[in-house]
Amino acid sequence: MKKNRTKENKKIDAKKVRAFFADGLLLTVGASMYAAGVVCFVSPAKFVPGGLTTLAMIINHLVPFLPVGMMVFLLNVPLFITSWKVFGFKFIARTLYCSAFSSVVMDLINSLSVKYPFLLYSGNEKFLSAIFGGVVMGIGLGTVFLRGGTTGGTDILARLLRLKFPHLSVGKLVMISDLAVVMLAGIVYKSIETVLFSLVVIFLSSFAVDYVITGKNHSKMLMILTHHHNEVKNDIMKTLDRGVSILKAKGGYTGEDKEMLLCVVRAHEVADIRKIVAKYDENPFIIITDSNEVLGEGFKSHKDTL
Repeated sequence: MKKNRTKENKKIDAKKVRAFFADGLLLTVGASMYAAGVVCFVSPAKFVPGGLTTLAMIINHLVPFLPVGMMVFLLNVPLFITSWKVFGFKFIARTLYCSAFSSVVMDLINSLSVKYPFLLYSGNEKFLSAIFGGVVMGIGLGTVFLRGGTTGGTDILARLLRLKFPHLSVGKLVMISDLAVVMLAGIVYKSIETVLFSLVVIFLSSFAVDYVITGKNHSKMLMILTHHHNEVKNDIMKTLDRGVSILKAKGGYTGEDKEMLLCVVRAHEVADIRKIVAKYDENPFIIITDSNEVLGEGFKSHKDTL
């Protein structure tokens, strides 16, 4: 009995170690990509990156003796304190790591660009710079969010706001926060071109964040009405190893009592479900809808997304 417990404990410990290194690797890659997107594409084109950095730049423009770096730190302090209380030490530790590491990567790329100028985009096509900057930044941020961290600033604000507005995705909340800051920057700097290109960067970044977080786990919900619900249910559970719920339904026109099957699957499994239903019923009634986020067995862990 003790030997079995020892083996189980070793398996749990090994799993924790693998998860720790996987988190560390992906947080590092995500923070690096975010930094590269800002330094290599956004900054050379003189776009406003959004977030607290832009807010600090606005304050520095209005009050020159207040340095940008110090203002970014001071603006982040209340967010760090609040997130520590709400999300705990693990979240704040990952956020501090990503924030610090992305800053190091930014400075490193800037230093290397003196010797290797090709590292920074120097073309005249600002739209191309906005596209690549937004996508690279978004993929980096999405990867960091996926592993339970942020890069600080409006990223933390988005996580906090999602507790209040769970129906909005993280990417949309980041976009809303950044939009407000960029519009303010446009008023202060009086440059509509900078604002317009910055909006492109923010939109693409938001889209990329949501794609990284939900894209690879994109799911579909199917509601199936068929006279052969038992056969269909058993076949889905046996063939695809997916759970199926049975809901009581009643026909509005006929008044007939029916059983509706409710099933959530990966997007690529929808065709398999339809083939299974077609085996037993030539004329079923099927509703297929998008499921932006599915938590539970067979999908993402509810605990890991908090």
